[in-house]
Amino acid sequence: MKQLADLRDEIGALDRLDALVRESGEMLELFPDDRAAATEVDANLTAADALAEELEMAANFDGEFDSHGAIVSIFAGAGGVDAADWTQMLARMYLRWAESKGFATQIVDQSDAEEAGLKSITFFVRGRNAYGMLDGERGVHRLVRLSPFDAAHRRHTSFAAVDVIPEIAADEATDVEIKPDDLRIETFKSGGAGGQYVNKTESAVRIIHVPTGLIVASQQERSQAQNREVALNILRAKLVQRAAEEREQKLTDLRGERQANEWGSQIRSYVLQPYQLVKDHRTGVEVGDAQRVLDGDVDPFVWPYLQQRRA
Repeated sequence: MKQLADLRDEIGALDRLDALVRESGEMLELFPDDRAAATEVDANLTAADALAEELEMAANFDGEFDSHGAIVSIFAGAGGVDAADWTQMLARMYLRWAESKGFATQIVDQSDAEEAGLKSITFFVRGRNAYGMLDGERGVHRLVRLSPFDAAHRRHTSFAAVDVIPEIAADEATDVEIKPDDLRIETFKSGGAGGQYVNKTESAVRIIHVPTGLIVASQQERSQAQNREVALNILRAKLVQRAAEEREQKLTDLRGERQANEWGSQIRSYVLQPYQLVKDHRTGVEVGDAQRVLDGDVDPFVWPYLQQRRA
């Protein structure tokens, strides 16, 4: 059913593109000198151009897991309270980007910092090609701004690391076997605001995979059983990725090189002071409206990186 829905979406997009171009041609033929018709044709062709670019991008998502949903984790790095605040800002940016795409999101785990912001956060982004689009966001992100947490209002640099792995269904994880004896399961009280029983019962779950040392957690669901299932899904995805890296050396395709979460290792810089500029250090793409990017407009960086990677 999922494959059928994906194919229908693909054909539907092609049909919309065909209709925009065909209707524009017919309108020009019927009303060659009409200014209102010309304006409508311009609008149709602009929409057709944007749709064609989306289809071209989608055609490049041919990796093993590109069409899957994504599991995004963000961790505060060097920079103290500013880095924790930066982690929260990045989470907001990606969640708003996902919303603009019509993708479903689900926060499964977050750790609040002592003063402000987040130490870490993990969330699902579910939609066609979500992993293919977000794969290039993996790496260290650097923020330069006047710190709102500095009484002297000096300029600070802070870092946060973004990790992205594909969401993988149980029937797709044929190379991975999760043995109950290999798991150490801990329960704890969920943090943050929530329902009637949050913070009163130990509904949150942390799973340690003893052979690999991988640790995953979920605390946003209402019941312990639901949080356990979500945590197992994340663990399964991590194990599949780990197996793929070991078996076929797909370090570049699936995770990329791990870098220190500090100065000199960033893939992208977000400068808010003394000027506004967001620059991707891999592709050289620059956007002068930093606030627009932080509000969720990540697309200007996705396509150039995808083209570079495919080349």
